[in-house]
Parts: sequence; C-alpha cells; structure tokens
Amino acid sequence: MIDHDHFWLKNAHIPLCLLENVVIKPQTREQLCHVDVEINQDKIVSIIPHTSNLPDAPYMDIRKGIIFPCFIDSHTHLDKGHIWERSPNLSGTFEEALNKAKKDAKNNWKPEDIHRRMDFGLQCSYAQGTIAIRTHLDAFGEQASISFDVFQQLKDKWHNKLILQAVSLVSLDYFLTEEGEKLADLVAKHGQILGGVAYMNPKIDQELERVFTLAKERNLDLDFHADETLDTDSICLKKIAETAIKHQFKNKITSGHCCSLSQQNRELAKETIKLVKEANITIISLPMCNLYLQDRTPENTPRWRGVTDVHQLKKQGIPVAFASDNCRDPFYGFGNHDGLEVLKESVRICHLDTNYDDWVGTVNKIPAQLMNLPHLGRIGVGLNADFIIFKARYFSELFSRPQSDRQVMRKGKLIDTTLPDYSELDDLIFSYQS
Repeated sequence: MIDHDHFWLKNAHIPLCLLENVVIKPQTREQLCHVDVEINQDKIVSIIPHTSNLPDAPYMDIRKGIIFPCFIDSHTHLDKGHIWERSPNLSGTFEEALNKAKKDAKNNWKPEDIHRRMDFGLQCSYAQGTIAIRTHLDAFGEQASISFDVFQQLKDKWHNKLILQAVSLVSLDYFLTEEGEKLADLVAKHGQILGGVAYMNPKIDQELERVFTLAKERNLDLDFHADETLDTDSICLKKIAETAIKHQFKNKITSGHCCSLSQQNRELAKETIKLVKEANITIISLPMCNLYLQDRTPENTPRWRGVTDVHQLKKQGIPVAFASDNCRDPFYGFGNHDGLEVLKESVRICHLDTNYDDWVGTVNKIPAQLMNLPHLGRIGVGLNADFIIFKARYFSELFSRPQSDRQVMRKGKLIDTTLPDYSELDDLIFSYQS
C-alpha cells in the first residue's frame, strides 16, 4: 500500500492508445508500453520508459501488470437494475422483458426502491474501477420527476467519486404530446440529455423532427435507442442521421444498439454509415444484452450475435463505444457493472482480437469524449492519477481471468474494492410485488 503524496508506479504496461502528452515506443506486438509513472499530489507528473534504476521516492512494482484509466460506462439502466428475482424474464424474449419491467415499475418504483437499487449499482461500479456513468431513466408520466429526483440525490451523494449523467427514456411518439415537451423541460432543468427509443412507424420522421427541435431549443445533447432488432427494414439510425444533418445539429448525438445495421445489405449499410459519419454520431454497442435477447425462440439454437457493424463503423472513422446496458433485470439476467467484463465479452462476441490496442479505448477514452469528459479516459502528464491496476501482464492474461484482484487507484490513493453483498437488497426484492 502506498501512503505518500509522491511515489512511482514502476514496471507497468499501458496501452499506447491510452497514453497522452508523452512519446513512448511500445515494447510488445500488442502495442503495450513498458513504463514508469510518477505521481505527486494526486496528479501524474511524468511517464518514462521503464528503467531498472530505483527512484528516490517510494514506489510500487507493478511487475508488468496492465494499467487502464478508470472505466466510463456510457449506456446503463440503473433504475431497472437488480429486479431479476422479483421480475424474472423466464422466456428471455424482448417482449416479456418489456412487460415485466413495465409491471415492476408500476408496482414498485417508489423513490426508496429506485434509490437503493441505483446506489447498489453505483457501489459495484465504483469498486471495480468506473469513474463516470450515463444511465437512461424511464420517464413516462409521473415516473420522470420521481426518477430524476432520485438521480439528482445520487449525483450529489457520489459527486466526489463518480460523475453521473442521465438520459430520458420514452418512445419518441411521447415527444409529440404536451407531456413530452414537459419532459424536455425537466431534462433541461437537470442539465441532462434528451433521449428516447426510435421505432419504425408511420410517424418516425415527425417524431425525429420534434425531438431535434426540442433539443435545439434547450441546447441539449441527444441519446437514442435505435434499431434494437435484427429486422433489416428497421432504418431508424439512418433517419436519425438524416434529421441531424437537416437540422445542422451541433451538440453531441449518441445512438445505442443499431443492431439491424449488421444484417442489412452492404449498399444500405454503407449509405447509413456515410450519413452517420457526416452527422457526427457516436455509436454504442451493447453486446451482452443484445446477445441475450435477440434471435431467441423456444428450443432453437440462436444464429445471430445481435451486435451492430462495429468493424465497418470504426473503419470509417466513426467513434464506437461498448457499455454495460442492463444489469440483473428482465432485459439481461446477468451483469455486474464491470467495465472489464464489458470489454472482455465485446472482444469475444465481436471478434475484436487482435490488435487489442485498437479497441481498449472503447470503454474509457471514446465514451469520455461522447460524455464531454475530456479529462477522463486517458493516462497522461497533468491528469489525475485515476487507474485500474491489473496483475495480468498481457491481453491474453487480462481476458482469461475475472481480474477480481485488481487494484483501483483514485487521485493517487488505493480504494476499497469490496463489492456490496446482494443480501443488502433482500427486503426490497422479496417483499415488494412481483
């Protein structure tokens, strides 16, 4: 344990793409740089090629372990989290997930219930090395004010440990109503992000026009759920891009899921990707949840992976991030708010190996940019000493074990990485209505 203001992390591996403000030559074929990092007063003050010379200040020998900047989880649903035991999705279908979540919200989503489950998720995230989280909040009717109030309480509670952002989650037709405009005002009041789910329907163009107008009037960023389906006729992402270009929208636009893109013919996909790049849209892929829900029929083996075309998107210079999505709720029965699990499963599901160095920024550097957090997601001189330190020395080692023995450093101090016990939620989960 280092308990000094001035010390070194020696003999560490850091991916080249995550280093800033330094010129270091990578020492491995997977672009890992062998370095020593000097920390003083919570800040990184120098990063140099590893040397066997011992410094005057105290040091930790990392033994070639990999160091990441803290994770940034850019697409979650903390308000739904950890309700699986009282609202399980036994068929595993998207339709049952919607129905179960809707029923659970109607029966149980009072302030205390939402607050405790969201706080539990934040405890898990923080202990495993996350520093910033964006969560979608179901926001129909009175639920909007309840959930945004709870969000604000948690934002204040965690402000020294986690940066929290919230996105409204409704179907886009809601914005054609007076209640939808009130929701946009509520989002603006909290200084958060306007968002919703885009479905193909006869009014999709009108819905998009309205949501872009509401966002421009209030100077809000936009964050969509789009094309969370393998239906090749679902082209919401294309329509979002076209509307953004038409409006000359200057704020940030994010679109999550976009699964149908990977199933469409190459000409349509190519046209969509071109528009997405022109519109400056960042794409978030949610491989774990989409793999869980999609191409599910009783007693049949699934054939599709349920992910968007991350390779072609990245090849065209479009920012691509990966995120947790749902955690232990009807949409995804698993999950642990762990950025490493997100990256590891994304590598396996999307065939991101190798070169890993091209993809490790998808859970830190790239989401930092889309969330307007330029000081996060990188390791560089002058930045805070916010790290995750793994014993794994190479990517094969990193992705082969859970890395439960990781160390998390925040502002130069190692934190307690003990996860909260599930039993802390028992009185909520087993006493409330299912």
